Amino acid sequence: MNKKTETKKVVPQDIINKAFAKAIADGDIVNFRFLFLPYSPLREDSTEDIYSIKYSYLLPSEEEEETPRFKSALALVSREDIKEHIQKQLHKKGPPQLPAEPLLMLADNAVKQGKYTSASQAYELLRIRIKIQDLFFQQGEEELAKGNISNAVTAYRIASELEYDYGAFPEPLPAVPKYQEQALILHGEYREKWEECIGYLPIQAFLTEAFNYLFLSPEHASRILTKPVDVQIEFLVKLIQNLDPKWDKFVENVNKTIPLLQELYQDIKSRIERVAQGSLWEDEWDEGLDIEKYLAIPQILLGRKITPDEWWAYLKEIAYLHPASALFVARQLIGKEKEIILPRYDPNNPVAIKLSLPPLPTLYPEPHIN
Repeated sequence: MNKKTETKKVVPQDIINKAFAKAIADGDIVNFRFLFLPYSPLREDSTEDIYSIKYSYLLPSEEEEETPRFKSALALVSREDIKEHIQKQLHKKGPPQLPAEPLLMLADNAVKQGKYTSASQAYELLRIRIKIQDLFFQQGEEELAKGNISNAVTAYRIASELEYDYGAFPEPLPAVPKYQEQALILHGEYREKWEECIGYLPIQAFLTEAFNYLFLSPEHASRILTKPVDVQIEFLVKLIQNLDPKWDKFVENVNKTIPLLQELYQDIKSRIERVAQGSLWEDEWDEGLDIEKYLAIPQILLGRKITPDEWWAYLKEIAYLHPASALFVARQLIGKEKEIILPRYDPNNPVAIKLSLPPLPTLYPEPHIN
């Protein structure tokens, strides 16, 4: 009986080209590197099938094939020298040598699509990340000199988000924004005096806090902090809007909290007066306070109720949705053992005004409750 002959898998060159072109056009470093792995469906010695539905994401749709970005990428990977290099790596045992030109195009496409982590990795592999980062910072400076704040913000943001974390474990990785963690650090200490709250700080102190929080590195923040205050203010406003296209939703939610803020402050003020008059013991200042009612303030600010119902949990979620929100909120006791996050900022803060944040109710004299 004749032994059955196995047919060796051969992936057509046009499929290989399209898969790599899609990764390059998408600015997707993860997929690009995956295509070279030992179990890549493009390799002849792999048991994986590129036509399997689980790998459909690796190939372009008909619409994608018609885009200029894909066509440029396809033209590049169809070039004889690039094809030869890719084929050589697909047959190679061990770590692949990634082709430089496709990698550079991928990185540039990633920047254009706001995929800065992917771009950072690609530029780092090419050993040009720091150079590219400096070029974007230089572009930002040039745009600032022309008075083009929006363009300057875009260039600065790209440069900052190309930062790398060489201390990451188990290997260096692109630095990524950690607004949730940073927001908790910003509000790690309960600020008993209103003028100590971030939104009430003197303008230069406020700007310093803001830029150090929003940029990935203090060194990046220092570049803009040397500019005139009026330039810093305009820059910060544009940066916040650039980072958060849905900022108006946060403003809307702040507006919705105002009636409850008024009630809360009136309630607290009344209790402070009663303590001063001796009709209420200081350690009983929160007796009868409708805590459940005021727990709605952070829920309104976020737009939903979450568990646990704690100030830090709401702060993390709000900072995730609206990074700059952490600059305009504060912790507030609504009971001896209960705090909430609520909006708080100086109504004369020029950044708050330019961001359309409404004037808020205030409480004077300022409460001091331990």
